[in-house]
Amino acid sequence: MSRRDEYIQNLKNQLDQWNADIAKWEAKAAEAQAEAKAEYDRRLEQLRQHRDQAMQQMTQMQSATGDAWMEMIKGADEAWARMREAYEKASSHFRAK
Repeated sequence: MSRRDEYIQNLKNQLDQWNADIAKWEAKAAEAQAEAKAEYDRRLEQLRQHRDQAMQQMTQMQSATGDAWMEMIKGADEAWARMREAYEKASSHFRAK
């Protein structure tokens, strides 16, 4: 497996994990009282936005070749770092509830 394939596979694996956790949190939000539900929904929306940006970056990387792919790594790393930060914030919030 090439470095590129490994990198993209790692991104896919992380997205799968985040998507599974988001689905659990969405179920938890659906059961929450009105005030808590609004907070869950707000955090989930932020998380979904970051996830969608990360997924878009991954999709672009899959079709990039050569030098373009190398340049995209920086952008992908930044998008994934933002997603990871949003995920950690949401995770700590949902674990506390």
